[in-house]
Amino acid sequence: MRQRIIGLVPAAGKATRLFPLPFSKELYPIGHMRFKGRDDLRPKAVCIYLLEKMKNAGIKDVYIILRKGKWDIPAFLGDGSLLDMNFAYLMMNLPFGVPYTVNQAFPFTQDAIVAFGFPDIIFQPENAFKELLDRHKNSKADIVLGLFPVDMPDKFHMVESGHDGKVKKIVINPKETHLKYTWIIAVWSQTFSHFIQKEIKDINEKKRKVELTERTLNKGELQLSDIIQNAIDSNLNVEGVIFSKGSWLDIGTFNGLTRALNQHSEIIDQRKGSTVSKER
Repeated sequence: MRQRIIGLVPAAGKATRLFPLPFSKELYPIGHMRFKGRDDLRPKAVCIYLLEKMKNAGIKDVYIILRKGKWDIPAFLGDGSLLDMNFAYLMMNLPFGVPYTVNQAFPFTQDAIVAFGFPDIIFQPENAFKELLDRHKNSKADIVLGLFPVDMPDKFHMVESGHDGKVKKIVINPKETHLKYTWIIAVWSQTFSHFIQKEIKDINEKKRKVELTERTLNKGELQLSDIIQNAIDSNLNVEGVIFSKGSWLDIGTFNGLTRALNQHSEIIDQRKGSTVSKER
């Protein structure tokens, strides 16, 4: 029997880099789209770009993880029928970073393949998740990362991989590096879901407060890249798919948001609103 594939979307952030916002940043309108049953174009919430790419890879069931107060997200996305998908919502209680957010879904995803992406990042190509799922199926890797080029490596989690696609190391915000790619999306097996669970449990049970405090002071919060690096150190099979011609924009920053708005405005002007807008 074919193993379930679940989309996992963390939407529990506070959008401090865009503060103040009158709504959740995941709903910021970027570009336009046609909704089912309508002929005209309507604003397109940024999170829909990610959800569409999951759908393009055959993923229909998605868990969206929220924190208290972000009720506008389920109010807008509803049950997923808007995109012919199935959405469910989970509540986040521990504000310590993405690993804790992801771990909230463990009871629901522990036996599934997980496709993970950030709802405030627009990226290309359209078939990125399909390529990751194909690599995961063929290589039986525990984690497959989608690697995209960056021009300011000191601000990103840079990934070192070999010619065979094996990920050797993740370096967070290196001051100097020869590395060219950061990870934006991921697909992982139940092995890594259980690994995250164990890591979080270890932090909680052993009360590694000093280590957690040091990470918080140095990096702002515990990162999913930290957990992936621990998985590499524990000999889990982590691989990467490089999208050398891929592109991406993080609208969670003011500069990224401005660029996204400008790019999509240009596309609408060029196409005169005749088709659904897409990022470049």
